[in-house]
Amino acid sequence: MDGTSDDDVLDAVGPRLRALRRERGITLADLASAIGVSESTLSRLENGQRRPSLELLLPLARTYDVPLDDLVGAPRTGDPRTHLKPVSRFGMTFVPLSRRPGGVHAFKMIVPARPEPREPTPQTHEGFEWLYVLSGRLRLVIGERDLTLPPGEAAEFDTSLPHWLGSADGGAVELLILFGLQGVRAHVRAGPDGSSGTGRGR
Repeated sequence: MDGTSDDDVLDAVGPRLRALRRERGITLADLASAIGVSESTLSRLENGQRRPSLELLLPLARTYDVPLDDLVGAPRTGDPRTHLKPVSRFGMTFVPLSRRPGGVHAFKMIVPARPEPREPTPQTHEGFEWLYVLSGRLRLVIGERDLTLPPGEAAEFDTSLPHWLGSADGGAVELLILFGLQGVRAHVRAGPDGSSGTGRGR
């Protein structure tokens, strides 16, 4: 036991929901429309003026695509795995999906919504990167190339080239990233037509 009371756990739900909604770039109005709950109810829930219930938390967990335990902050009883925590860098959130020390590392990356898209600030480092856009419109700058990738598009590039990732239109973007050391490439065994190759953003 860690000494945390049920009241403490419930009191923390509202701020956690508010932070998650803002991280995803979703307005209260959009969220209310998506789950069929009034905007005022969601506002009271986030402000701690209304206690969370399964009736409210279940549709929120489905909308955010996260386990219910993550919304409540419940301890992971009986689960021996190490759960990696998100890291914020350059105004973006990186959620580690792998934890082995070498080889290819997998991340989910979340670019929060902004009133105005950021200006590119290309950087270089050793390695190779493969990415796949889950939602939103990603702007990818690699050297002299300036690409816009919609959901379902993939790209790969050598990170020793000047590169930058961000939102193409100011909206939130979610993508999966595989990052490997120099010379490590992501290979696709077969494409939709049976041919081999690696998907690239166009």
